[in-house]
Amino acid sequence: MAEAAAPERQLKRALGPFALTCIGIGAIIGTGIFALAGTAAAGEQAHAIGSIWKTPVMNFFQAWITHAPLVFGRPGAGPAVTLSFIVAAIACGFAALCYAELAAMIPVSGSAYTYSYATMGEIVAWIIGWDLILEYAVGNMAVAVGWSGYFVRLCGSAQIPWLFPDGIKFPLWLVNDARTASDIVTTGGDALKNYSSTGLPLIGGIPIAVNLPAFLIVAAVTALLIYGIRESARTNSTIVVIKLAVVVFVIAFGAFMVHPNNWHPFLPSGFGGVMSGAAIVFFAFIGFDAVSTTAEEAKNPQRDMPIGIIASLIICTVLYVLMAAVITGMRMYTTYLGDPAAVATAFAGHRLAQALISAGALAGITSVLLVFQLGQPRIFMAMARDGLLWPYFAKIHPRFRTPYITTIWTGVVVGGVAALVDIGSLADLTNIGTLFAFVLVCMGVIILRRTQASRARPFRVPLVPLFPILGVLFCFILMLSLPLETWGRFFVWLAIGLAIYFFYGVHHSKLRLGVDAGITEDTPPPIIKT
Repeated sequence: MAEAAAPERQLKRALGPFALTCIGIGAIIGTGIFALAGTAAAGEQAHAIGSIWKTPVMNFFQAWITHAPLVFGRPGAGPAVTLSFIVAAIACGFAALCYAELAAMIPVSGSAYTYSYATMGEIVAWIIGWDLILEYAVGNMAVAVGWSGYFVRLCGSAQIPWLFPDGIKFPLWLVNDARTASDIVTTGGDALKNYSSTGLPLIGGIPIAVNLPAFLIVAAVTALLIYGIRESARTNSTIVVIKLAVVVFVIAFGAFMVHPNNWHPFLPSGFGGVMSGAAIVFFAFIGFDAVSTTAEEAKNPQRDMPIGIIASLIICTVLYVLMAAVITGMRMYTTYLGDPAAVATAFAGHRLAQALISAGALAGITSVLLVFQLGQPRIFMAMARDGLLWPYFAKIHPRFRTPYITTIWTGVVVGGVAALVDIGSLADLTNIGTLFAFVLVCMGVIILRRTQASRARPFRVPLVPLFPILGVLFCFILMLSLPLETWGRFFVWLAIGLAIYFFYGVHHSKLRLGVDAGITEDTPPPIIKT
């Protein structure tokens, strides 16, 4: 905390409780509510090839305990997807209370990385910081690709008689990565009509394609974040108001088209379906913890951080449950099997409603991009302050007071990968990394209550250690509800991170070198001159 208060490290404190709540809502409400509710309701049926890898780990435990045959794939929650949202929200709620206590105690950038560093030590902090890359950077790559898809779809529907009678269309190779573009050409059919041309340019006999909209939106968000936190927060708040209005419209309009018979049977796959659905829709809740990454930019972090974290989660949970109830009441839940745009499907035949839904989805994805791009650089900055990453990443812009180096590099990597790589299968990997972070944050509250019981706590988690333990259990159960292949990829990701830590972090750690023992570092980074 003393290091963060040093003049050359100070960020601009410009965020109040409303702005922090909007940051939380901006990160939470994105493509998840527009796409995942239908997937969770209908389920994901695995095929014979590779089906074991698509099966949740929980299914293996159930088969072992009950001696029943192993069920491949993910069962659908059906109309009980509303309960799936509630289960996911409860897990996030316990974690949110723990985040709120630690954020008020330790108002420093870095989120779960900083809290783990203060409670469980450096190596655990490194692991959690490495996992947060899954939540923010890797997750944002997929979000950028999703933004591009909605943008191209909206442009295609923008029919201007005297200029674009068939809508604004782009060449196939300019709005897709090479793999996706090749798949579209191979599949053929009506999908080719969405583009002005479908030929792929060749360089050395290799087809070339680049998702330019994905790269450009990341570049625009990066520039805004470098310019200033106040401007970024105002932009995000405006977008949040727009998408909340769209969500409320969808709920209110759809309520008049609900057929209660579609809610029967309510639990077609039992409790297992509800838990499987909760593991899927958990992705729709990711982001409330991004509020904690802005602790050094909050006007009164001890009071405002808990408000922003908890209020954003409560608001989004209520909206999620209502929307899930509406779309499963409008159509039979089996309609949404394999449907990536369930809300749009529910309103098929209502062009105005579909247009508003597309606009709301685009606004939602934009704010998620903004908030996640806001959070990741501050985690890198915190890790660099501790010597676990290169000091170059700890620099603060002398005029804008933003971590501009890490913001630029995050934008370059996220935008570059999103433009060139098909990354649509990373949602589960993002989920498991985030759930693991939540587990460690809940454990951190218990540890600090024992090791530093007398420290002032502006916000206190009630019923400690019960609530943190429940948070650990709920998050771990959701982790077990993720597929086997996701666990495999997670362990590979951890192995790569630990290799970086032992080859670089151990030898440059300021804690191990004794540099971190005083009020501030002995040699703080110089003020950057422009």
